[in-house]
Amino acid sequence: MKHDLVILGGTFDPVHYGHLRALEEVREALGLPKALLIPAGSPPHRQSPWAPARHRLEMVRRAVSRYPQLEVCSFEVERDGPSYTVDTLRHLRETHGAASLSMVIGMDAFLRFDTWREWEAILDLAHLVVTGRPGWPAAELPEALRQALYRRRCDDLAALRRERAGKIAFFNVSALEISATRIRSLLAEGRSAAFLLPDAVLEYIVAERLYCSP
Repeated sequence: MKHDLVILGGTFDPVHYGHLRALEEVREALGLPKALLIPAGSPPHRQSPWAPARHRLEMVRRAVSRYPQLEVCSFEVERDGPSYTVDTLRHLRETHGAASLSMVIGMDAFLRFDTWREWEAILDLAHLVVTGRPGWPAAELPEALRQALYRRRCDDLAALRRERAGKIAFFNVSALEISATRIRSLLAEGRSAAFLLPDAVLEYIVAERLYCSP
């Protein structure tokens, strides 16, 4: 049976309301009953996360525990080696077959998308739903990515469900000025991070003494 899905990957170091709200708005716009969060085990494009993978996975699980429409995939945390998105999507294809898969990424990540491993193969495995600022200049895009956007752009988000993969859509979500970097800085300084992330996540951070050092 076909089960369309929208996914959001990231280090989630820690997960916060900016992540959760963006995914929820895309899920609702696509008319999907489920969305999937995938914490990275060992992200290849950035320095190592502050919190170990097992802690970041547990924080995401606690963040979504009260929301049945949000689920967590532990594939990247449990496998060895770098967490390449193309490998994760191939794994999801094994279980979701011809379903429509839509991957949410931020605008900053999209502008560097051509540096991702097998980035063109990613577009054969899933749609991209790019969230972020409106009115960005297309001139910022590398030529290869600009050509891909010319061929694949889709302005109707709902239309993504009619195909399994291959389209690039843009979608504006609520502008929540929350960042994991800011949360870590507040906690390292002994200041409050309340109302920036779910209470269950903050309680876990305190109990495990995460982000206590600058």
